[in-house]
Amino acid sequence: MRSIHINSWNDPAVSSPSSALGFFFSDHHRWLLQHVQRRLRNQADAEDTAAETFCQLLAARIDPGSIEQPRAYLSTIARRLIYDRHRRRQLEQAYLARLAALPEELAPSPEERHLLIEALAAIDRALDGLPLVVKRAFLYSQLDGLTYVDIAIRLNVSERTVGRYMTQALRQCYLTQLAS
Repeated sequence: MRSIHINSWNDPAVSSPSSALGFFFSDHHRWLLQHVQRRLRNQADAEDTAAETFCQLLAARIDPGSIEQPRAYLSTIARRLIYDRHRRRQLEQAYLARLAALPEELAPSPEERHLLIEALAAIDRALDGLPLVVKRAFLYSQLDGLTYVDIAIRLNVSERTVGRYMTQALRQCYLTQLAS
C-alpha cells in the first residue's frame, strides 16, 4: 500500500525553519544514505557524508521549500563531499608514503603527523580549482623549499612562469583565508 505524503514545508502548521528542515531531513535522509552507500560501499563513510550534506544545507540557511529538485540538490552536495573525501585520502596516502621513506629518528610523532595531515588538507582546499602545475609549483616552494629556478627546471617552464604560478597560488590562498 502506498502512503501519501504531503510536503511539510508547504504546510501552514509548520512555521519554523528548523521544523521545515526536520521534515526535509526525514523525507530525504534514507534515500540520500542509500544513494551515497552505493557510491562509497562503506556504511560509516556513507553516514558521515549524508550527515555532512545536511549540515551544509543547514549552514547555507536555504529554505528547504525553495528547492525544486531536492534529491538532485542533495546528491550534488554529496558528490562534492565524496570527491573531497577521496582527494583528502589521496593526499594523506601520498604524505604517509613520504613519511615511511624517512629515517625513524626524523619521523614526526603521531600528534605531529595528524596536525600535518590537517594542514595539508587545508592547503589542498585553499588551492582547489587551480591548475595542477600551479599547485605543484606552490608545493615545491612551500613544502620542499625549492627555489624558483629549481621549480622551473622540474616543471620545464621559465622562472618567470614560476613567479606567475606562485602569485596565482598565493592570491588563491589569500582569498580563501578572507572567505573563512
